Parts: sequence; structure tokens; C-alpha cells
Amino acid sequence: SPSSDGKFSAWKQSDKKWHSFNEASQSWVVLPGQEDVQEDQQVPTANRAGDTYTIPDLSLEMLWVEPGTFTMGSPESEPGRSLGYQMETQHEVTLTNGFWLGKYEVTQAQWQEVMGNNPSRFKGADRPVEGVTWNNVKVFCSKLNEREAPAGRLPAGMVYQLPTEAQWEYACRAGTTTAYSWGNDVNATLLNYKGNIGETTDVGQYAANPWGFFDMHGNIFEWCADRYPGAAYSTGDATDPTGPTRGSYRALRGGSLHLAARYARSALRYYYLTGLTNGAMGFRLSLRLAGKHFRW
Repeated sequence: SPSSDGKFSAWKQSDKKWHSFNEASQSWVVLPGQEDVQEDQQVPTANRAGDTYTIPDLSLEMLWVEPGTFTMGSPESEPGRSLGYQMETQHEVTLTNGFWLGKYEVTQAQWQEVMGNNPSRFKGADRPVEGVTWNNVKVFCSKLNEREAPAGRLPAGMVYQLPTEAQWEYACRAGTTTAYSWGNDVNATLLNYKGNIGETTDVGQYAANPWGFFDMHGNIFEWCADRYPGAAYSTGDATDPTGPTRGSYRALRGGSLHLAARYARSALRYYYLTGLTNGAMGFRLSLRLAGKHFRW
């Protein structure tokens, strides 16, 4: 299969990885970013937490998140949560399928490669793309799927799309139960928020969370797949929740440089119309099962 630079890659059944031909050594070598991918990565259950995968030609790194159960939402006593705010009601959520999630927010260089433009205000190849609508991101995912599927690089049954709110919070918390993945205290050394820098920063400038994800708090808001109904979570435990079936808004997570740090809490929910952006909205790419959990 030809890549964007005109070279050819080949799938080897022996190790179940993509290889390119090295002219100097006259041999086939594993494509960069796939060295640590499980041999049976096309079977989602064969991956292990923290396994890595890099999308060829984009240098977009992804980490594998295993299935699990966690408490979604926040207690009313959590520092930074507004009194009487009922949009974060705590409830137990079980995710039955693992998924790949971007180690970093999608950068301007990666967006440019797929979309051919750069709508960002704060320009920089390694800064997160911002100023994109939910509808723009939908097109990005469609284009990426159309490019990767013919090359045979999509694991069986999986497609590139946005994470659900539950998947995003699960990965953000990374096993923690505090307001932020590092605890309850906050300062300018931990994330990019209002009054700190005044513009976006290159991805990966702050410490990663316990599962290796960067910038889950601050920098830019990240679009999620779920519709946002303007109502609290459904009561009771939930399994693989995908949000309501109706609603004009879509969920955003993670806070941004334009808002106070409390908006970057793991449980904080924000929303916006799908065709609009306030200039501080981007996204983190997910590669997850299609089917009933794939709803644009």
C-alpha cells in the first residue's frame, strides 16, 4: 500500500505489523510507532493498558485504555464545584470495551495534514488545533477513516471518532477520584488556564496523568461524541453510556486557557452547538469500536 510520501508499506502476518522497505539495508522494517503494538492488536482484547500505536504519516500517538469500572461525576463537596450544580451527579460506569485514545490533543500539523487548512488563532505546528467545530471534527474523522481503511490499518470493527464523555473522563481520571488527576490543589505549573499564559502551549508541556495522557486538564476544551441535553446524568449505574439520543449541543471536556482552573476538573461538563466554536475548542482522537457506540 503506498503512503503519502510515495513509499510502499506491507502488512506482515508473521508479526501482524506494517513494514516499509529500507533501501540502505535492503530489508523490511517495522513502521515507526508500531514497535510496541501487540501482535494481536486487531483483536481489541489482546491489547494491554499503556500499549502504544502511532498513526503512520501523522506522528499521532495513541495509548490503549483497558475496559473497567469507575465513579463518574463528582461529590458536592469537591473543591471548585458550584453549590447546587447537579450536572455531575456521581454514578458508577462500566466500560466493557477497551479503546485507543490520543496521548496528546490533535495538533495543528496533524490537522493540516488531513484537512489542508489551519483555523487556529495561536499558530504553532505542535500546539493543539483550536477554533474547530464539532462538525469540523466529524469531517476530520471521516477523512482519516477513508485514508486508513484502504491501507488496512484499521483494526477490525474499529473506526476513528471522538471518545464518549464516559471514555474521556475514565482516561482523564486514570484511576484517581480527586478533582484533578494529580489531586485537589491547582497552580500554574500543572495546567494552562485563565490568567496563566494567555495562549495555547505546545502539547505535552505539563506532566502526564497516571496513565500517560497529557493536557487532559486545561489548554483547550476537547469535543466528545455525546449529545448534551442540559440535564443531569441518568440515575443509577450505567454500562457503555453514549449520552442522550436528542439534543442540539455536544459535550466538551477538560477546560481551557480562557477559563478558571475549576473548569478543568475531571468531572466538569461543558457544551456548545455543533456548528459553532468559541476559539478554544479542539479534540483528542479516539480509535474505538463502531456499531452501537458509533453515533454521529
